[in-house]
Amino acid sequence: MENYSGFFCCLGLAILMGSLSLCQDPGSLSDPELDRLLDVYRTLHANPELSYYEEKTAAYLAQQLRVLGFEVTEHVGRYSRPGLHSYGLVALMKNGTGPTVLVRTDMDALPVEEKTEVSFASNVKTKDEAGQEVGVMHACGHDAHMTSFLGAAKALSQIKDHWRGTLMLIAQPAEERGAGAKAMLEDGLYLRFAKPDYAVALHADASLEAGKVGICEGYALANVDSIDIIIRGIGGHGAYPHTTKDPVVLASQFVLALQTLVSRENSPLDPAVVTVGSIHGGSKHNVIPNEVHLQITVRSYKEDVQRRLLSSIERIAKGLAAAAGIPPEQAPMVRVNEMESLSATYNDPALTRRLASVLKKSLGPENVVARDPVMGSEDFGRFSLQGQIPISLIWLGAVDPLRLDQSKKREIALPSLHSSEFIPLSAPTIRTGVKTLTTVVLELLKKP
Repeated sequence: MENYSGFFCCLGLAILMGSLSLCQDPGSLSDPELDRLLDVYRTLHANPELSYYEEKTAAYLAQQLRVLGFEVTEHVGRYSRPGLHSYGLVALMKNGTGPTVLVRTDMDALPVEEKTEVSFASNVKTKDEAGQEVGVMHACGHDAHMTSFLGAAKALSQIKDHWRGTLMLIAQPAEERGAGAKAMLEDGLYLRFAKPDYAVALHADASLEAGKVGICEGYALANVDSIDIIIRGIGGHGAYPHTTKDPVVLASQFVLALQTLVSRENSPLDPAVVTVGSIHGGSKHNVIPNEVHLQITVRSYKEDVQRRLLSSIERIAKGLAAAAGIPPEQAPMVRVNEMESLSATYNDPALTRRLASVLKKSLGPENVVARDPVMGSEDFGRFSLQGQIPISLIWLGAVDPLRLDQSKKREIALPSLHSSEFIPLSAPTIRTGVKTLTTVVLELLKKP
């Protein structure tokens, strides 16, 4: 982003000098106002930053929010991993006595090389943790989230006579790594600033028409655990397998045995997924290795299902090893990556129904649709403090309706979130995002 810092500044000031026509329809955008926000969106899209490194993105958001009159605190968050710095951002606007509403946006991008061919496509390159050059892209819609967030912040700052209470805006880092919300909470987010009465967020939906929003009561996104397993054996020559304890065979048995966790140990009424995403072992045709490494993702909704799956994975790994004659001191090593474990996102039903009702009036009933839960994951759920605070994540439609219709006819395949080809239909997506956030905040902070 080094080459865009000056442009960010000038662009932001230009946007903030525009006025919103909000008297009759709070959250509505005139064409010039939308054009200004689209410039912001394109600039954010072209200049993504990876998780843990959102320095310039956060500084830009902080600048815009200060101009709007928010009390802004930067660098909020504390990671458990040494050497990482948090760029979390908190912006408060107090407007009399009333509830506190938290609105969250995420800021980080993904290590994906963009292939959308739009004029503002990202050309950013960086090095990954292994030292390999990778592209960087907003392939999950966080750029649209941030733009809608800024648009709503401006609208709400200009119509303070329409609401009472405290507006708490959160720009969260490292959502893609599942670490940002936890880092901000562990840095005393609710103790240092305010404990919200409600929390809301948007998330782009790569299968929903732009101009619409999706509502899901109850479980909306799954909990997730990333597990690293090392199956250990006794290596040797491939011509003499009887002198070894082959970890490749053992790992293969383990992968197949995992399939029974969902089909035979879990209730069919409780969704669960166990996926082996990576398996590596050996280096030569005729060499039996000493160990095989596996990486597994485990997903469910209920906490008891999550605990049982994790326990069973370790039980199966060690049980198979014992059956194969592996000495106890060489039992499989099973490690859950606690830093990237996520709890399920549970949309408070009463809050979600309340927001759906007001959004139907604002956007039109045909533009507010029910969505099924998905097995994807998000760390927004952490802001609920395990259900103490009602939260609701609203899906933001991002797809060109013509392309959506083509996909339903199986003429094309729509790119999913995290795809190198994912790009929202920007104008209706941003317009709807701003209006949605403005509408729900006005509902939750409405004057008596």
